[in-house]
Amino acid sequence: MKKDNQNNSYRTSDLALAGALCVSGFVVERVEKINPKRSVFIFDNSTELEEAINKYWSGRLEIEPQAYFYQLKNLKARIYQY
Repeated sequence: MKKDNQNNSYRTSDLALAGALCVSGFVVERVEKINPKRSVFIFDNSTELEEAINKYWSGRLEIEPQAYFYQLKNLKARIYQY
């Protein structure tokens, strides 16, 4: 995970975090294939995104479980379509 200051984007290869962010209303702008076994999810960075990330890592981000499961399936499909 890292903030890319050049184009104000946030990049993470953590599928669980990406899924939680999607359920929280953030959009994956694109998926980059780093190598055959690793992809990176790229989000537009914002204060709200950083707050959601902090809540995720501190265990305070609340999301709907079925929506989360659907998002994980959706993100996996995006990874494997390339």
